[in-house]
Amino acid sequence: MLNIDLHSHSRVSDGVLSPSELVLRAHGNGVKMLALTDHDEVGGVSEARKTAAGLGIELVSGVEVSITWAGTSIHIVGLHVDENDPVLVERLFQNRTGRMDRAKRMGERFAALGVQGAYEGALGYVTNPNLISRKHFARFLVDSGVCPTISSAFERFLKDGGPAYVRHQWATLAEAVQWIREAGGIAVVAHPGRYKLSDVALHAFLDEFRQLGGIGIEVVTGSHSPDQYLYFARLANRYGFLASVGSDFHAPAESPVDVGRLPDFPCPVEPVWRDWR
Repeated sequence: MLNIDLHSHSRVSDGVLSPSELVLRAHGNGVKMLALTDHDEVGGVSEARKTAAGLGIELVSGVEVSITWAGTSIHIVGLHVDENDPVLVERLFQNRTGRMDRAKRMGERFAALGVQGAYEGALGYVTNPNLISRKHFARFLVDSGVCPTISSAFERFLKDGGPAYVRHQWATLAEAVQWIREAGGIAVVAHPGRYKLSDVALHAFLDEFRQLGGIGIEVVTGSHSPDQYLYFARLANRYGFLASVGSDFHAPAESPVDVGRLPDFPCPVEPVWRDWR
């Protein structure tokens, strides 16, 4: 299989590399097709595309839209969206509005837990204040010695339902799929194995996603285990979804899988890029 990575992040959202640095790292790892999918933001795509063009990498313009479905935070990746579409840009801006207030409330929760200065500390890792996230808090917790790793910071404090977690109402599933499609893109469920959904809820979600015009799910991704690769490959075939692959790379020292360092699909599936050339 061609070395393809359709889920990655730059410091325009919560990654640590600039869009150009991300593309250079992907090139060093042999990537031939890369999607930049920053959270609720397409501002880094232009820079990434310019760098990719000089390296022979096909750059896919993407975004990862935050949604709330049945009280659960879920992410929908849009691929081949028009990053210059003013309607999409405005809708993404509206979706990320409120992150700062949420972060302040998380800081208050950390203070009550005995961790002082968490909000200010997290801000020190932010390049786009409108996109402050749990990842920035996790970096502060690791660098200040409160937690040994990013994953332990999430497990101890920041996971859904954790003592510092603050629920936020994002876009609806219908809105996210509509925004992506109206901007010329295709909608893909990001890392479906990460969500705390029962089997019944997962199937209900996928049914609704398909009915709304979603066409794919990530099968091989940085947060899936090998068993999950096979499970979601079979689920993609069952639903008639196209299969995507993405590292969800954020930072060299944090991400479980480096950009472009993913295995092949575990069984025959229809890849999301089948009709792109």
